[in-house]
Formats: sequence, C-alpha cells, structure tokens
Amino acid sequence: MNALLSLSRVARTALRRLTKDRAPANRRLAASTAESQISQDQVLMSHSPLRMFKRYHDKCVLVSGQGPIMEIAKSIGFTKIITIEMLRDAFPLLDMMDHNRKPALSPSPPVKFPNIEAIILFCEPIQWETHLQLIIDVLLTAGNPDSIPQQLQYPHIPVVACNTDLLWVAEGKSPRFGHGIFVLCLENIYKKITGKDLKYELLVGKPNEITYHYAECLIRAQAAGRGWRKPIHTLYAIGDNPMTDIYGANLYNRYLEQESSRKGLRLQAKVAAGKQTAAVSQEEDPDIIASELTPGSATCCKSVLVCTGVYSPSKRALVSQEELRTGTVFHGHRDFRFDADLSDPDYIVPDIDAAVELIYDLERYLPK
Repeated sequence: MNALLSLSRVARTALRRLTKDRAPANRRLAASTAESQISQDQVLMSHSPLRMFKRYHDKCVLVSGQGPIMEIAKSIGFTKIITIEMLRDAFPLLDMMDHNRKPALSPSPPVKFPNIEAIILFCEPIQWETHLQLIIDVLLTAGNPDSIPQQLQYPHIPVVACNTDLLWVAEGKSPRFGHGIFVLCLENIYKKITGKDLKYELLVGKPNEITYHYAECLIRAQAAGRGWRKPIHTLYAIGDNPMTDIYGANLYNRYLEQESSRKGLRLQAKVAAGKQTAAVSQEEDPDIIASELTPGSATCCKSVLVCTGVYSPSKRALVSQEELRTGTVFHGHRDFRFDADLSDPDYIVPDIDAAVELIYDLERYLPK
C-alpha cells in the first residue's frame, strides 16, 4: 500500500495557507485545521521530531524564537524552560544594543538563576541582536551568563536548531529571511569570537532525514487509526524549495534504499541460517515514538517540486537554477554538503493541486 495524499478542496486550501503563512505556527495551525478536514495530529512542524529526543526534556533549556514559544516547548515535552525574555529580565545589563531599551547602569541585586544545559533554536526571533547576544553569552560561559567568561569550554553546551531554511516566500516581491539566516549569523559570530565552529547536537526540520522519518511515523499512525493493515512502502514529499524540501526528500529516499539493502542482507543471513523471519507489523502503540527512532516500512520517498514558492523556473531569477544545480550558489545549511542529485526532484508541477493530481495518477487512485 502507498501513502496517498487524499485532500479535499477545503483541505488543500488549508495546506496552501499552512505552507505560505509564517505567523506564529501553532496559532496558524489551529485556525487552518479548524476550517478543514485536517486534524492537528496530521501536521508536522519543524520542531515536532524533538518529541522523540526525550534526553533533552528534563534539562534546563534556553529557547529562542517568537510566538507562544513557552507553550510550544511544553507541548513537546520540555519541563525546565527559560526564554530569552526571562534571561534578559534576570540580567538586564547583558542587552545593551538598543539604546531605547538600554537599562540604567545601577547595581542590580544578585539573581539565583539555574545553569542552562542546552539551547533550542525554534524559529527566527524578533529583536535578533538581543537573541544573538544572549545566546553567545550562554555559549561562552557554559550556561551561566552571569559569570565572567574564562577559558573557553569546547565543545560548548548542546545546541539544537529547528528549521534551517535560508529563505522563504511570502507576499513580497522576493524571498524573505528564514531561520537559516539567523543561525548563519550565530555561527559566524561564534566563529569570529572563538575561532571555533559552532557545533549542533541536532538539526531538525527539512532537509534532515529525522524529520522525514518522523513524518513516516505519523503516516503509519494515521494508517493504523484507519485500520489499514498493509505496510506503507511509498511516500511522497511535496515542497517549493529544492535545497530543503527536495534535498531532504531525496536524502531520506537514499537512506530508505540503504536501509532496504541492509534489511535484505539481514534477511538473507537469517534464511541461510534456517531461521524464520517475521514481517514488519503495522499495528503499533498509539505512542509510536517510544524510542528516538522507530523502524519504518517505507522503501522509497518521491520528491515533487512546486513552482509557487522559493523555486522559480524563470530564466530571469536572481540566482539561476544552473548556479543552484552546480553548487556555485548553495542555499543549504553548512552541515549539509552540496549534492546536485539530492536537489533534483523526481517531478516538477505548477502548484499543490497539480502535485496531488500527479500522485493520484501515479497511484491510479480515483478520489471518492
């Protein structure tokens, strides 16, 4: 059985809004899904896979982003959360860039503040200078920004980044800065000050395979909820950005091919040893992410590029597709090496409606 994207007209409209609008994510999700046939447990946000990584949930974490960031962190499972605003309130003299917000230079009483054990970068914040300054302070002081930086502790405390898209498309005439620009600034500031690379404990969101693996887990949960017993073998990923959406889908497809090959070798070894093998079961506990990575059943992931976002087929684009294809200009994150094959989609279609119709045709599926 293949995973089919069976969307009604109203659900497609919600999907278009979700993929275009960058207002605070959870509010946007609630508004869009309330008007459609899409439930919230069918939607994957860039930070959603962090639910799998429970080793961070009991750590004291500094979170950066905008919108209801505290609520989002709690919904993921974090229990000891400090926002940039909380940190600034505790140590107002650390934030000196904005003259209009600069605090009076009066001695402040000592503050008991927990040691920060990890940093979670959710999405692009507002007041970048404050976020950049305080995050660097935390990195240079091993999680205690009230202390005087001494000898650099390296590797630094863990940093997790969600959504490293460099650019995204809104109503403006050209693409807008994404969270990838913010983390690029952070990386360069840290490198300039210390001479060392900022290290990430984890990158989630496209194009990381973990995000696609988590999406597969959600699809399997949806299938189990509908009583589908046959395993899902084919996934389709639709996106408008060759360097994140398509790169990630193709990267996950490569992982699935390698995993399928390894399973084949293990199966041959068991057969040769005369042992009986069991098929992968689709009947799973509702909490399908009991561990950090749950084995899946998919064997391939097809990438579908739409022309309604970052990608433009126009020959007059600011950066040509040839420059992107050859790596002359690389919009991917620093930790993902350029691979021309990975940014090349299996299919190119005009928009989301055409993408859904394409999948219907490929699967010989007639929507009811």
